[in-house]
Amino acid sequence: MAKSYKKNRKSQTDMQDFVVVTFVDDIEQAKEYESLLKTNDIPAVINEQNEQLSGTKAIAVMVPEDFLDEAHVVIESQNAYDDFYDFALDDETDDDFDSDLFEDDF
Repeated sequence: MAKSYKKNRKSQTDMQDFVVVTFVDDIEQAKEYESLLKTNDIPAVINEQNEQLSGTKAIAVMVPEDFLDEAHVVIESQNAYDDFYDFALDDETDDDFDSDLFEDDF
């Protein structure tokens, strides 16, 4: 029994060294961020917590404090990349709409 206590205590200590890099609304997004961070050699874990006051569930993506700045850069870069392609796809659909405005009715 003492052995499992030590193991459990070690994992609690390890989690205390982690800090929140971001909160997300759903577990799929949390897993995407965790995978992205691990791909960039940043240790990451997901921590789900029930908020007592609001009755909601908070999902935190956590990294070791030493990796916090780098994790922010990786996540923000990914968000900017996603936003760019969302914008590009929106422009393609707008082009179809604009072409109808310039048709001649002669």
